[in-house]
Amino acid sequence: MNNIAMEKLQYNELKEHVKSYCTSNLGKIMMDKLHPSSHMETVKKRLNETTEGKMLLESSVVPLQGIVHIDNIISKLEKGMILNGEALSNVSSFLRGCRKLKAYMEDMKFYAPVLAGYSKSIEVLEHIEEEINTSIVNDKVSPDASKELKRITRLIENLEIKIENKLNEFLRSSINKNYIQDFFITKRKEKFTIPIKSSYKNQVAGTVIEISGGGATVFIEPATVSKFSSELEQLIAEKENEEYQILSSLTGLINDCIRELKQNAEVVGIYDMIFAKSKFSREINGIQPDVNNYGYINIINGRHPMLRNKVVPLNFTIGKDYRTLVITGPNAGGKTVVLKTVGLLTLAVQSGFHIPCESVSEFSVFENIFADIGDDQSIENALSTFSSHVKNIAQIIQDTNKSTLLLFDEIGSGTEPNEGAALAISVLEEVYHKGAITVSTTHYGEIKDYSLNHPDFENAAMLFNSETLEPLFKLLIGESGNSNAFWIAEKMGISKSVVQRAREYISDKKYNFNIVSKNKVIQMKNEEINADAEVINFDIGDRVYLTEYKESGIVYKSKDKFNNLTVFYKGEFKEINVKQLKLENKAGELYPVGYDLNTLFVEYSELKLERDINRGSKKALKKINKKIKSRRNDI
Repeated sequence: MNNIAMEKLQYNELKEHVKSYCTSNLGKIMMDKLHPSSHMETVKKRLNETTEGKMLLESSVVPLQGIVHIDNIISKLEKGMILNGEALSNVSSFLRGCRKLKAYMEDMKFYAPVLAGYSKSIEVLEHIEEEINTSIVNDKVSPDASKELKRITRLIENLEIKIENKLNEFLRSSINKNYIQDFFITKRKEKFTIPIKSSYKNQVAGTVIEISGGGATVFIEPATVSKFSSELEQLIAEKENEEYQILSSLTGLINDCIRELKQNAEVVGIYDMIFAKSKFSREINGIQPDVNNYGYINIINGRHPMLRNKVVPLNFTIGKDYRTLVITGPNAGGKTVVLKTVGLLTLAVQSGFHIPCESVSEFSVFENIFADIGDDQSIENALSTFSSHVKNIAQIIQDTNKSTLLLFDEIGSGTEPNEGAALAISVLEEVYHKGAITVSTTHYGEIKDYSLNHPDFENAAMLFNSETLEPLFKLLIGESGNSNAFWIAEKMGISKSVVQRAREYISDKKYNFNIVSKNKVIQMKNEEINADAEVINFDIGDRVYLTEYKESGIVYKSKDKFNNLTVFYKGEFKEINVKQLKLENKAGELYPVGYDLNTLFVEYSELKLERDINRGSKKALKKINKKIKSRRNDI
């Protein structure tokens, strides 16, 4: 099935919503893997599963709670890892859930034969369940898991009692009274200790195990219990070793049945997914429609599964008296919603979902469903909207066969109308002759007319409220709709003569090219006509605005006979026509009387050199001679 179509038709959004009804990660994984089937018997079976699941939910409590996700546990087993107590407890819970679910489904085989049949694949591993429950309590190895562990545990308990007795004697001793910070026994780093005042730590025979954060207290293991403490460490090591052996043994027991464990996980995940579909069916008052494989779709009061109460129910049929339906109507009138509803309901049915419509509705099972809906403009590939649509349609044509549902939104739009309509008709012809079922929306009258004359095409219109100017979002098959532009124009106050002329232009194209009468336009005054002919006189030193460069310059030379003058701009002299200049300031406004305007057109260094020469500066003369000599050498 085409991934682009599933995305455009919100199929993945629908799955995500239904997935929220799963009680376990196993079911969610199965929902993620779900795809529409193109095999009719599979579709029927899926729909029956949902129907049976819904019936069971309405009549009893399905024992799905408590079934945990064990994929990570299976992964650890496959890597040869030893499971800890928590993981083993989860395996036990999972096996118990499998056992209860199998028993429940076997009891319900009369009411749900399809679902009950799957329970045969569940393996009851009660012996493993019992072994785990005997050895693991509260996610930890039970002291009674083995005789050896029981013996070691008893020795540890007795030794700890001896240590505590010794420490209590220490606490009661009057000799130690002044040394003790707090009169209780506390465990620090797995050692039994007494809180001692830091200032007396050297007065107490023993080992400092820990120092308090403030340093006022040290936790000392008195020397009187050191021997017992060493024995305790040895016993604890023996206990840990025995616990490891028990965990290893249980892990091996489970590992021997890893195939059955995987199989159970898959079956339970399938059950969870099916019951999630059934819960969704209850939410939407869904029904199981009839299905066929010859292209017939008949939707009675159908609703978009993701919109439901927000949309007007859809009545739609195709595939019996005609194989292509062309839908026309105003913008925002619901045409695209019709396409998406038909497409998503079909995908949902082929996935085994119940749908919100009347029980007499019927759907065809398709091998392919393609949709060209919305704007797929690609900036990366520099494709226009039209180019993107055409590229998509080209691929659709190539992949279309007699078991294909096609959904085109505004086919042929985005280019010159005549060419767009012609291309759209040609595409509709092509896919029709390939045997496809096609639903297309359009604004083009040519496509409407073509559909009206084709024996296996049909038109449909989105209804419009003539009083409120609002769309009714209802589809009427067998009628040609339009955008209601003329009717709306009259309602909004455009004169009937203008609207009538527009109607005539549709059929005869005889446009009015007469020039407007002179007495109906305002005549320009002579002085306004000649205004552009007036040319401003510019003088040397005037500041002017260069319209081409959008910056200012200074007039260097007056205009010639061609109205060109020389402007000093950014250190260069440019010939510019007076029409490209605007006066900013006259020279008289900018410079005092007698100001040497030539200084405006030379660099400061050159101007200074000239003044130095005039006053007889030897340094300036030397500089000039140096330049002359340099130029001679260059020659």
